Amino acid sequence: MADASPKQSAPRVIAVNRRARFEYFIEDRFEAGLALEGWEVKALRAGRAQITEAYVTIRNGEAFLLGGHITPLQSASTHIKPDPRRTRKLLLHGKELARLIGKVERAGYTLVPLDLHWTRGRAKLDIGLAKGKKQHDKRADVKERDWQRQKSRILKSST
Repeated sequence: MADASPKQSAPRVIAVNRRARFEYFIEDRFEAGLALEGWEVKALRAGRAQITEAYVTIRNGEAFLLGGHITPLQSASTHIKPDPRRTRKLLLHGKELARLIGKVERAGYTLVPLDLHWTRGRAKLDIGLAKGKKQHDKRADVKERDWQRQKSRILKSST
């Protein structure tokens, strides 16, 4: 008998913020929806997004993505002027938003966009609740990464 439930597929990644894990300790992750315009969805489907220099801010009890860049397609609508760096509203549940506001305002955390992906046909943004790393922490990460790379080379050559 065939399975009646629809097939769940893994999220398709659009853009990743690799600097986030280097610059911050990510303590918690949240998945937020994005309030987008039609031309932005088309550009995301073409993979034309960048969130490397983006950040998340909270204003008036709502979360917003600032600095995210979605390059418009040449075939974008003719009656609008697309703004690639416009501020986009993030869609979160009230409880998640209240928790984020509390952590950011009182505990000194910051909100960092981690990756932009498709989940069940909708564009989603993974947000990390993060604390900044000091310079010596970053050096330790680089040292650890180099050691792992060197260790794999040694193991590969010995077999």
